[in-house]
Amino acid sequence: MVDSPLVAVRGLRKRYGGVVAVDGMNLTVHRGDVHAVVGENGAGKSTLMKVLAGVVRPDAGEIEFNGVPVVISSPAVARQHGVGIVYQELSLFPQRSVLANLFVNREPLRRGLVSIRAMEERSSDLLNRLGLRFDVHMPVSRLNIGERQLVELARVLLEEPRLLILDEPNSALNERETQRLFDVLRQLNRRGITMLYVSHRLEEVFAICNRITVTRNGRDVSTKDRARLTISEVIEGMIGAPQTALFPPPLPRQSSREPAAVIVKGLSGGALTDVAFTAQSGEVVGFAGLEGSGVATLFGILFGTQKARAGDVTFPDSRGLPRSPTEAARRGIALVPSDRRRNGLMLEKSVLFNMSHVAIGALKDGLPWFDHGTALKRALRQIDRLRIKTRSAGALASELSGGNQQKIVVGKWLEVAPSVILLDDPTRGVDVGAKREIYALIRRVSAGGRIVLFSSTELPELIGLCDRIIVLYHGRIAGEIKGGEIDGPALLHAVNTGEIPQAA
Repeated sequence: MVDSPLVAVRGLRKRYGGVVAVDGMNLTVHRGDVHAVVGENGAGKSTLMKVLAGVVRPDAGEIEFNGVPVVISSPAVARQHGVGIVYQELSLFPQRSVLANLFVNREPLRRGLVSIRAMEERSSDLLNRLGLRFDVHMPVSRLNIGERQLVELARVLLEEPRLLILDEPNSALNERETQRLFDVLRQLNRRGITMLYVSHRLEEVFAICNRITVTRNGRDVSTKDRARLTISEVIEGMIGAPQTALFPPPLPRQSSREPAAVIVKGLSGGALTDVAFTAQSGEVVGFAGLEGSGVATLFGILFGTQKARAGDVTFPDSRGLPRSPTEAARRGIALVPSDRRRNGLMLEKSVLFNMSHVAIGALKDGLPWFDHGTALKRALRQIDRLRIKTRSAGALASELSGGNQQKIVVGKWLEVAPSVILLDDPTRGVDVGAKREIYALIRRVSAGGRIVLFSSTELPELIGLCDRIIVLYHGRIAGEIKGGEIDGPALLHAVNTGEIPQAA
């Protein structure tokens, strides 16, 4: 039926014990669409996708393909209906070749034997279109993470799906790798492949999708064309409240600490020229600027990963710039980096180990031995305080969601009781629910008398959390926007032009 939707889901329900994962979900996907499904963690997105992929059997509801009711009882049945899925976690065999991974359990045979030549012939054109021009006989372990994600995609595409499901496909990719993936997805869409795209990165959803379904508490809230929506409207649908409700109000000061400050005078280095400001304890001071404006350089110099050419900086301990990150940690200067997977976590280590390594490295006296009992206390303390969702302190960091991984990065620094906290895009790549919890944590540490320097690529975060915002433009301070004068248009204008509007 050409006029019917490719996929229609009605009244889908799924319960896991006492937990209702999907509660009357509806979804209609038209041919040729790149259709996003967004929602907080626990909204039912992944369960819906697993039902369509035949991995999970629903308790109730109907599914139609091309207007015909179907029962998707297994992944094999889903593939027969033309459904292919790329999961967030890669399922490749690292020690096997790229070619072997592309044809797992469906190797072409000639005269009863696996035909390597047939595998090469069938995959060559697709790999070229995906930009994967390497030796297909080498092990997958030699590929970078972006190439592995594209190999995972190629494996699914070789089955020629009509509906391609992408469940957080770029969660482990950097910005360059993500753009490469998006270029590939646009090519595939032009070739007629319909896609279901699950993500919590709303900027990317608006960049790649033409239709969006918002979910909340296991139900579909709304479905609209992307052109008829704004990110603020999507967030409001996801949390059931205006976007401004994400940001808790400032808390009363709760610290007996003596007031302190970070004083920066004439700082130059890298992209920075003659930067000067003062940040007081109990303040959340924001830094806004386009990429390359110098914000990342400023945080790197303050943390000791980059060197200054000139200028003076005084920290609360009355000393100058740290010579290394280790010295910074020992002096109570913390950095939560924007790329947690590469710079903030050891993904193949446990939550317990990740929570302890900063505290061990920051020891000023004694040998930095790893004491399991002490490490366990640290991990359990922060798991409880930050409400980190993990099966145990011994679970690998790679097993946790993005939001819970970010809480580990924050928690390990709280264990050294820092006086200065540098937050470089701390909510990048986490869902709305985790963002809300991180915002509340920022309010608590600020009320506790710490100095918080905050940078974000999301202007609403800066507006919703900061007492004042310092705008950097081409490495120099363009000006400052304070308190009630902060608004979206003024900040956007300042970031893009280096001019602070008169009203601000």
